[in-house]
Amino acid sequence: MINFDTLYNPYVSRRMTMYAKNGMVASAQPLAAEAGLSVLRKGGNAIDAAIATAVCLTVVEPTSNGIGGDAFALIWTKGQLFGLNASGPAPQLLTLHALQKAGHKEMPKYGWFPVTVPGAPAAWAELSARFGRLPLSEVMAPAIAYAEKGYPLSPTVGRSWESAFNRYSLELKDEQYKYWFSTFAPQGRAPKIGELWHSPDHARTLQAIAETKARSFYSGVIADKIDEFSKKYGGLLRKDDLAAYKPEWVTPININYRGYDVWEIPPNGHGLVALMALNILKGFDFDIKDSAESYHKQIEALKLAFMDGKKFIADPTKMRLSVEDLLSDVYAKQRREEIGARALQPEPGNPPQGGTVYLATADGEGNMVSYIQSNYMGFGSGLVVPETGISLHNRGHNFSLDLNHDNCLEPGKRPYHTIIPGFLTKDNLPVGPFGVMGGFMQPQGHLQVVTNALDFNLNPQATLDAPRWQWINGKTIELEHSFPEHIAQALARKGHDIRWALDSGSFGRGQIIWRTSDGILAGGTEPRADGHIALW
Repeated sequence: MINFDTLYNPYVSRRMTMYAKNGMVASAQPLAAEAGLSVLRKGGNAIDAAIATAVCLTVVEPTSNGIGGDAFALIWTKGQLFGLNASGPAPQLLTLHALQKAGHKEMPKYGWFPVTVPGAPAAWAELSARFGRLPLSEVMAPAIAYAEKGYPLSPTVGRSWESAFNRYSLELKDEQYKYWFSTFAPQGRAPKIGELWHSPDHARTLQAIAETKARSFYSGVIADKIDEFSKKYGGLLRKDDLAAYKPEWVTPININYRGYDVWEIPPNGHGLVALMALNILKGFDFDIKDSAESYHKQIEALKLAFMDGKKFIADPTKMRLSVEDLLSDVYAKQRREEIGARALQPEPGNPPQGGTVYLATADGEGNMVSYIQSNYMGFGSGLVVPETGISLHNRGHNFSLDLNHDNCLEPGKRPYHTIIPGFLTKDNLPVGPFGVMGGFMQPQGHLQVVTNALDFNLNPQATLDAPRWQWINGKTIELEHSFPEHIAQALARKGHDIRWALDSGSFGRGQIIWRTSDGILAGGTEPRADGHIALW
């Protein structure tokens, strides 16, 4: 059972689980969380609050997301869980031949080739139109104000910004990247922690999106600017690609774990990896959290699931195996039996065939949202559309160029995607949203959140505070500095290649809002970031 007692937190933390009745917003950036809460206070619902927080994060945490990124959401409303996939496809001109002609043997990180159609603005408009209560222009107003008038940088954002500036200064020398520097380093350096930063271009773009319900971005003036910028520097994204885009409502996927249903967005996201790992783990019993045996089984299950995910997950229209195949109990048992006393060198199985921001919101009416949005690798492609503040993502970097791979690049195809929102229900009633952002750490973070809460009875804040591990590749596991050393030594004796992380930056940043049986909201926020819970 999930523990909601604030007094039970065995881990050192500066925070405790927070409680509220009328509404709650959990985010890694305090200004964004408060923006979401302000919308709730004005009569908006949890969906409005999620949009307000997400849009604000493009301004106050541009190191992790932006207007030119993608988004996914799980929404509990009207007694049902809905899924929204707002990831964009490859442009129609982006072909294997185009990559090969340009001399690329793999997808590059930066520049125009990894830029796919951005889905985030469409997500805001779609969520607002279907489930929102307030006008989109009112919901986006806090973000526009911060972009226009400025805000002081928070510590985690400031450190990430400086790191990005230093990296880009070394790697991004071509003329097409100068707009990133003029937008995000106008003084020839990254803004400092506590320093006021503003972006009038960003404000104008958000205002246009709000007034046109994102039509300006996909078929209007903003689309024209993206098209012009792409053509000028040899990009393959065109206005036609933008105009053809529409986010997709999808049916969430789930498994039952310890009596709770754990929900994820279906592929092309890799929430399926977390579900496959949990499906393997549910055949084991865990009595003690801080034991080498408990960690060993979690790590081994995750490794096996991840290898399958990397082989089989792609745009769902191109996958040779179904979600049902990969989540079958027969296959989970087959993979479970591969786990022994020693660390495995993981390989894909043979199933029987049949820098991101995360936020959570809830209101007093029962609506809850699990939402995630990203540019990938921090600021993304390194490209900023002139006079717009739009930093374009680089999600196409995850495409394979192997013709035999399910995730091989094709025009109009969505790439394997790392950002995933999570949600818990029990007996067809909502428990609530959870998520851990951070590239390929995300399904690993989801697994650790679920096991911490459901196997080891930690409260929401303790669930996030607990030391994390991260599978890197092969038998290599990276551990946070707070991970128990005696357990690390025991894992090494089991054959794991143990490495200690220099900092906690790669272990993800999570948020949780869960509803108690009597309707009280209980929230935890990430201690590894500037996490904040705004509540009412």
